[in-house]
Amino acid sequence: VPGCDVSAGQGDVDWAAAKADGCQFCYIKATEGTYYINAYFTQQYDGSYDAGLIRGAYHFARPDTTTGAVQADYFLAHGGGWSDDGKTLPGALDLEYNPYGSNECYGLTASQMVAWIHSFVNEYHAKTTRYPVIYTTTDWWTTCTGNSNAFASTCPLWIAAWNDVGPGTLPAGWSFYTFWQWSTSGSLPGDQDVFNGPLSRLKVLASG
Repeated sequence: VPGCDVSAGQGDVDWAAAKADGCQFCYIKATEGTYYINAYFTQQYDGSYDAGLIRGAYHFARPDTTTGAVQADYFLAHGGGWSDDGKTLPGALDLEYNPYGSNECYGLTASQMVAWIHSFVNEYHAKTTRYPVIYTTTDWWTTCTGNSNAFASTCPLWIAAWNDVGPGTLPAGWSFYTFWQWSTSGSLPGDQDVFNGPLSRLKVLASG
């Protein structure tokens, strides 16, 4: 099932055109840390829903600024919630290399990073009854969590691997991916993604 993910960089999105091009789902950036809200979020999030897409929101993690629980609450307060309407995916936690400095793991040890992720995941689950999707690369996960297998039994994996061959080796514990971001550009808005299954299973994930 083809889909995409977008952020403020895409501005207002023509969702009717995206759906006509085959897009079935989309993740939209809502927040970052506790200091940033996507100015285009409402148009992107509500617009994709109105066009008939299954959509969800994602949060860009800043483990060097506040606790995971605090960021989960900020995410939930600014569009990252979940509702049992069959068209809303659980929120996603975007974990990747630090774009703001040379310390790729935000100054945290592997055990500290795992604890930070637990803080976010547990708070999100407590407030929504859903476990968030985890977006990452195998390289970041191995480097910054020590390749922890602590989340594979609860959090769906959204793996980033930019090629048209396959996602390659997955992080520890996950035997399959749920979403694969395979390119940063293509026929759909923003990054190009695929859901690992038929549309009926994507609807199940949305409905809880």
